[in-house]
Amino acid sequence: MHAEERHQEILHRLRERGSIRVTDVAAELNVSPITVRRDVEALAERGLVTRVHGGAVLPEDRAETAGRETPAPATAPGRAGREAVFGLIVPAADYYYPEVIKGAREAAAARGVRLVLGISQYDPEEERTQAQRMLADGIDGLLITPCGPAGARAWPAGLGVPYVLVERRPDDDAWGAERVVTDHAYGARIAVRHLAEGGRERIGLLLREDSPHGALVLEGYRAGLAAVELRAADSALFRLPPPGGDTAERERVLAEFTDAVAAGTLDAAIVHNDHDAIVVLQRLRARGVEVPGDVALVAYDDEVAALADIPLTAVAPPKHAVGAAAVDLLAQRLADPGRPRHRLAILPELHVRESSTP
Repeated sequence: MHAEERHQEILHRLRERGSIRVTDVAAELNVSPITVRRDVEALAERGLVTRVHGGAVLPEDRAETAGRETPAPATAPGRAGREAVFGLIVPAADYYYPEVIKGAREAAAARGVRLVLGISQYDPEEERTQAQRMLADGIDGLLITPCGPAGARAWPAGLGVPYVLVERRPDDDAWGAERVVTDHAYGARIAVRHLAEGGRERIGLLLREDSPHGALVLEGYRAGLAAVELRAADSALFRLPPPGGDTAERERVLAEFTDAVAAGTLDAAIVHNDHDAIVVLQRLRARGVEVPGDVALVAYDDEVAALADIPLTAVAPPKHAVGAAAVDLLAQRLADPGRPRHRLAILPELHVRESSTP
């Protein structure tokens, strides 16, 4: 069982039981207590659980047992006058979304809202199953990152409760869904501008082909090149399969990209995402290519970019702010159902490190 699968099992047991003991979960999952203890520590670092002696509890449960020093701000009441309960369904808890979850959890706690978490693992069927389960349990509203095809992301409109899309823009806009997103096109534009201001003129883009944000990153990349009067060459665009996809094609694209850099065809590149940027950096250095001397690199997502052997400059989406804003938007919808619909696009930042500066 992989670490992410164990993490989901731990979170599932916590939602069912309210608390867990490390020894009990280790026996159930047929792993060592040390392994479960490390899993709990990893989840605690992401703000998804709170460690207690011998086990863990959900963060909101810990807050309730510890008491609050100050009363939470008022929010829309839940059904029958009880506290409001929001569901949050995201695709993963190990990359990109931990900060989104943390931002949502903190905003919910500040408003006196109970937050219930679901992880779809990029499975549309599991996503809908979790949404139906949450509805049966009586949630008042839903925050969701749909993981199905872009044209099929409006289905939450049929759930019968207010909802807010998180980091998704459905193609079918007939429902007028409220949403909170990162302006990924802007993120790519500021990356291009940074590279151009550093004197780079042959800027490429290595794009993970399964990314739900890929089209926006590509749009921003092309707009950024146009803004600094550089040509967007088709030969500078590389679409990379994910690690679990077509292995032969992935190797071919990586080789083609490193060949282009080694030949001087590219003197800079934006790499989406961090994991692939680190792989690229290692392969370039193995070829004797100097970073940033021969080529400047900018990663996209800023999850682990700073941990590369040459710390990577990276576009950092405002994940924490996205989660918090989504909770606030849903709370305002419940408090005032007739208010105009809102859509928020929050700007990412560029964190400059050694991979793009002399």
